[in-house]
Amino acid sequence: MSGIDHYENFPVASWLCPAPLRPAVVAIYHFARTADDMADEGQADADTRLRSLQAYAHDLQACADNPLFVSPQWPQVFTPLATQIQSRALPLQPMLDLLDAFAQDVRYTHAQHRYASRAELLDYCRRSANRVGRLVLHLYGVHDEVALAQSDAICSALQLINFWQDLSVDLPRGRHYLPEGESLTEEMKFARQLMLQASPLVHKVAGRGGWELRLVVQGGLRILDKLEGMNPYQHRPALQAFDIVVMVWRAIWMRKTV
Repeated sequence: MSGIDHYENFPVASWLCPAPLRPAVVAIYHFARTADDMADEGQADADTRLRSLQAYAHDLQACADNPLFVSPQWPQVFTPLATQIQSRALPLQPMLDLLDAFAQDVRYTHAQHRYASRAELLDYCRRSANRVGRLVLHLYGVHDEVALAQSDAICSALQLINFWQDLSVDLPRGRHYLPEGESLTEEMKFARQLMLQASPLVHKVAGRGGWELRLVVQGGLRILDKLEGMNPYQHRPALQAFDIVVMVWRAIWMRKTV
């Protein structure tokens, strides 16, 4: 980790995550978080960021090929990740796709590129958040196509909600995620529909993991509730104690017929 104090509305590796899986979830999170910081934190120029991401991808491949590999620059990331790649048979391609998405972020921000359509933005989600979701499902041994599609929808919805909650921070930094010609109201409505349609996935993940997923889904929906009652161009929403109560209550009543 870079030491940057990150604001998180969507907690990772919570106490609901089964203890045997927690090291793998944390290793994946540290890998993704460090790469994300590389892409958009600090004062480095675009070329430096892209070279760093390329070196990071090289070390990822090296640790997958050789579990004894010691990264000269990011040992705190790749040493535990190599262990989990070997012990959990983590697929490499989703992590490479994630780095490709982060490199796109660097190029788009540098060029002040705006997404031309929702489809273009969803393709970014496909290579970023969706890949992390599939890695987590892999840990839970869930591989059927319906579940994977539901995971993709939930992760895309979460990433979209994250974009909309961060508008007041991203826009001043030249990061544009709202597609051209689309209204924020319609994009938030789309994210809600995507989340609700895929929410039956919570019943396919057993035990505490399923309950964690329920709270992730309800957390995203609760952020949407708050966004709809405020101006996200000026303020960023935050979950308070009462919101947690609402999320838990709604999570309990998520039925298989949803």
